[in-house]
Amino acid sequence: MIQVQTLINAPLEKVWHSFTNPEHIVNWNNASADWHCPKAENDLRVGGAFNYRMAAKDGKVAFNFEGEYVEVVLFKKIIYFITDGRRVEVVFEETDGNTMITETFEPETINSEDLQRSGWNAILENFKDYTER
Repeated sequence: MIQVQTLINAPLEKVWHSFTNPEHIVNWNNASADWHCPKAENDLRVGGAFNYRMAAKDGKVAFNFEGEYVEVVLFKKIIYFITDGRRVEVVFEETDGNTMITETFEPETINSEDLQRSGWNAILENFKDYTER
């Protein structure tokens, strides 16, 4: 399992809504400035699904990041499986008006664990920057 986390200078409710609402997801869900998330759909409930379109801004490469929720605890935890079968757990913890997000995920076998950690961490840092504005 790989784990990334960040402390966000924002209250839990704001962090949760920025993390789960499509109108926010499209603004932060990318690992680098040359990528973006032009479309996000999210049915946040057990059995619900999400589908985020990830695309290079030059239009040469794109893919859907999608999965299904198996556990949703409002303002606390989200567990889902990506369509390739990997499990992801996201935990939200409020501390003194700030919110810690910890994502733990199963690595895939194509890219190195360091590259995967770096990419997921970059997305989480973009989320932090967006949410703290």
